Amino acid sequence: MAHRRLPALFMRGGTSNALVFHVKDLPAERGEWDALFLGAMGAPDPNGRQLDGMGGGISSLSKVCVIGPPSRDDADIDYTFAQIGTDKATVDYAGNCGNMSSAMGPAALEMGLVAAPETGEARVRIHNTNTGKIIVARFPVEDGLLAPAGDMAIAGVAGRAAPIRLEFLEPGGARTGRLLPSGTACDLLALPDGRKVRASLVDAANPCVFVAAADLGKTGGETPGALAADTAFMADMEALRCAGSVRMGMAADLAGAAEIPSVPKVAIVAAPADVTTLSGEIIGAGEMSLGVRMISMEQPHRAVPITGAICLAVAARVPGSVPGALCKAGDGAITVAHPSGVIVVDAEVETTGGEVTARKGVIYRTARTLFEGFVRLPGG
Repeated sequence: MAHRRLPALFMRGGTSNALVFHVKDLPAERGEWDALFLGAMGAPDPNGRQLDGMGGGISSLSKVCVIGPPSRDDADIDYTFAQIGTDKATVDYAGNCGNMSSAMGPAALEMGLVAAPETGEARVRIHNTNTGKIIVARFPVEDGLLAPAGDMAIAGVAGRAAPIRLEFLEPGGARTGRLLPSGTACDLLALPDGRKVRASLVDAANPCVFVAAADLGKTGGETPGALAADTAFMADMEALRCAGSVRMGMAADLAGAAEIPSVPKVAIVAAPADVTTLSGEIIGAGEMSLGVRMISMEQPHRAVPITGAICLAVAARVPGSVPGALCKAGDGAITVAHPSGVIVVDAEVETTGGEVTARKGVIYRTARTLFEGFVRLPGG
């Protein structure tokens, strides 16, 4: 391996962490990236901790982002996301990470890819190469960088920081080319034991499979640990994810779907009900529009992936969908309860002549640069 010491940022974006590289510092041959990323993140680790790298042992802490000059006239930067396996040697480019998307505008300033006013608001148009979609990031700037302080708090992250507004433009069909890849808002998916489960297969920001918690004997308020311990439930969710992948045209068969663990995401959703967060806070039914428990890379998520939240908001606006039947938001913003708290998200969806189109998904996050310097690769 030619590169042993690479310039990098280590950043928090929303509730995720990632190494961020400038494309010019990586090998020109993309085929060499996987081994480099695995080595930098300490994967695979049979102990599941990634102690010999920058990863944190769970999917939200095992990520790599690459940014560089734009390849499209309507963007300011290109951004490629890689999900790194923890206990398996996998580097998955199949989808985007919404949380890390919030850090890409600030990273572009730090790496000199875009110019920003010394003070005021920066606007960075981000072309996510994984999905071919544009994300517009808006955030306050001081001295040419992301403002170091602010009043925005997000569930799962201690303290407050400057708000970053993310607008996912025309998010439908990010992976499959269609907002509703199966052609309908609600499908019946078969489990291996023959049971049929209602599911909404929606592709917005990232493709997702949404099922009602009650249809699988759950309340939608369970902790990630409780869900992970229910091996029968986890097996059902993976089976539904794979069946949804095939129905959405993302894989030819169930075996092929199993080889693409990052997408689609799969989640159980529930109508508003009192729940307790991981920190012990009680969220009342009146404080939420919808509850969700999402599974990412075969692990119950401690929050909700941002692209998953955008997709859920879009799904909730689709007539006849599973989330739409459970959501109590009306025409207002959608407050989604997840294991770590709540997240406010919104979506603009139009129905014309029976065709449903997602115009925009909007969400607010925060980000911070944790260090800048060089990452050492194994043997370096």
